[in-house]
Amino acid sequence: MKTTELKAIQLAELFSALSDASRVRLISLLIEGEMSVSALAEGLTMTESAVSHQLRGLRQMHLVRARKAGRQVFYTLDDDHVAHLFRLGLDHIQHG
Repeated sequence: MKTTELKAIQLAELFSALSDASRVRLISLLIEGEMSVSALAEGLTMTESAVSHQLRGLRQMHLVRARKAGRQVFYTLDDDHVAHLFRLGLDHIQHG
């Protein structure tokens, strides 16, 4: 497989990960900083199980990272690129 083809697949997977409203809402909360699964669930009015499911996909795409503290798991954005992508998308829809 060519490098350009692989990059195209990876980029399509990234946008696919961002194609779900629940995942986008999770990212919008995590832009503010690190949060526990329970705080994310409360902020989104979702169950912790549903939030964990969505976070698992975001973690696999390297959009978020986890930190365990005892029995709680805290999530944060993986890097500034994720926030930048979110803000660019938001700017785009607000512009049009």
